[in-house]
Amino acid sequence: MDKDKKQVIKVDRLSLQFGGIHALNEISINLMEREILAIIGPNGAGKTSLLNCMNGFYRPQRGELFYKDHNITKLPAYKIAKLGIARTFQNIALYTGLSTYENLMAARHVLMKKGILSCALYFGGAIKEEVKHREVVEHIIDFLELQPVRKQIVGNLPYGTRKRVELGRALALNPKVLLLDEPMAGMNVEEKEAMARFIIDIYERMKISIILIEHDMGVVMDIADKVVVLDFGRKIAEGNPEKIANNEKVLNAYLGTNEAKFDLI
Repeated sequence: MDKDKKQVIKVDRLSLQFGGIHALNEISINLMEREILAIIGPNGAGKTSLLNCMNGFYRPQRGELFYKDHNITKLPAYKIAKLGIARTFQNIALYTGLSTYENLMAARHVLMKKGILSCALYFGGAIKEEVKHREVVEHIIDFLELQPVRKQIVGNLPYGTRKRVELGRALALNPKVLLLDEPMAGMNVEEKEAMARFIIDIYERMKISIILIEHDMGVVMDIADKVVVLDFGRKIAEGNPEKIANNEKVLNAYLGTNEAKFDLI
């Protein structure tokens, strides 16, 4: 571990249960600054449940979650978003009747500081604040190459483009941490390559730490600094991509045989 890097998120012995089903069992992981952490595992391993705890959608029965010096275990989702943790979803969750630009502006709402009266009458500080929010949104549109679909209704866009809009909406929250739940699911090869490039650019240029759930092992092995493997709600391995690619427990759990190998790109 790089001693110069600070811990951004700490998950400490987290357990989540739905009736008799243990979705997460004593999970502990750390996300460091300037790091892409990939979480992998078979379907039903608990990956999305873990993200849902991190951003306040689920409340774990045991364990604690920390963002820097803040204990966020019991915080509601909107307060966690305000702290700087943004999220994309496995199933696209956009306002399908709004344009690309309007979806990104809607995400800025949680960051707006002016009161209802000044916004309704649209004067003074409210005008200046909206100008700043518009500038941020335009920058994101340029960054993610969404200019051609800026005014188009999101519900009419191709699937891969909608995935990019959802990533843009997460960026509109000015995050320090991005939680990406299968951002490349359902994409073709070209769309995956473009999304991987955007993720790397976000990490390198915006200095945002990233937790990534992804089933495409080529992508994971190519861009992740560290990989955590879950199986039936338990953490079974953690390490750099090369170490994980040759871990017998991982191969048995994820691929069904220890004779298979991950492709290292």
